[in-house]
Amino acid sequence: MTVHLDDDGQRIRQVQLAGDFFLEPDQALGRIENALVGALVDQTAAALAKRIEVALEPGDTLVGFDARAVAVAVRRALGKSSTWSDHVYTLIEDGPRDPLTQMALDQVYAEELMAGRRGPTLRFWQWSANAVIIGSYQSWANEVDPAGVARHQVSVVRRVSGGGAMFVEPGNTITYSLVVPESLVDGMSFQDSYAFLDAWCVGALRSLGINATYQPINDIASPAGKIAGAAQKRFAGGAVLHHVTMAYDIDAAKMMQVLRIGREKLSDKGTTSAAKRVDPLRAQTGMARDQVIAAFIDHFAELYGLERSGPTAAELVRAAELVEAKFGTEAWLHRVP
Repeated sequence: MTVHLDDDGQRIRQVQLAGDFFLEPDQALGRIENALVGALVDQTAAALAKRIEVALEPGDTLVGFDARAVAVAVRRALGKSSTWSDHVYTLIEDGPRDPLTQMALDQVYAEELMAGRRGPTLRFWQWSANAVIIGSYQSWANEVDPAGVARHQVSVVRRVSGGGAMFVEPGNTITYSLVVPESLVDGMSFQDSYAFLDAWCVGALRSLGINATYQPINDIASPAGKIAGAAQKRFAGGAVLHHVTMAYDIDAAKMMQVLRIGREKLSDKGTTSAAKRVDPLRAQTGMARDQVIAAFIDHFAELYGLERSGPTAAELVRAAELVEAKFGTEAWLHRVP
């Protein structure tokens, strides 16, 4: 793929498409290339794909690719789209921190990526306390049982991403975050990006002998039950936060007492069925939690490489500021989206 721009660098002047694909008739190639002439360099992959689709004639047949694939290739040639191999990834393994700080750190690393102070980051979380984490668009009153939260000394926090509420305990949960540039999921729908960003995790689980699969829109499961749930936030500055929570072990009775949503979904089946819906990694692997985490890190490193790092003093200061100004406030926790 070769893309030439006008003198002002704002529009595409010429596109030359080449690659391992088939199309009929030969004239369709010219229609694809001509459709892109005049497009703005900042047009989205979806907009570029639409130009191509409009230009193609009813008898044109593309085999092994489609208009979206061409659009993403153009975006990549322009430096707007990227693949896994285009980036250097940093691993952050940190000690246990309180739930509010963990919420803030996710935003901090996204800010650091957008500011150019960090590259893409894989971070494994450690929890210092029991917590319920509600999604950005959920209502506290609808998701959380105040009596259960008080009884089990559970902190309730709100994350920046959407999705449902989850109950975590320090020794029973494995949680990680991926902070990557938006270019990595350029042209993908939210559902496609979930599958794309979860693929390495599915591969890691399979390397442990688990027949894991991605389950739209945001679950990873095996024939034994759900293993993990993902949530995602795309920041206006060009960063994507994708975090995943996996059940290493589960206290289903406690979960039922602190989450209203879990009770509503499972009340007709009881606590035993609740445990079956989420099948922990401990039962499926027989491995210690630290061993499972190490296996995940090794799998990612083998695929894409990893450089080890840790939170900087400035990042921890920024996290504390976000806890004070945002994540720790009643306005954030009890907001009605």
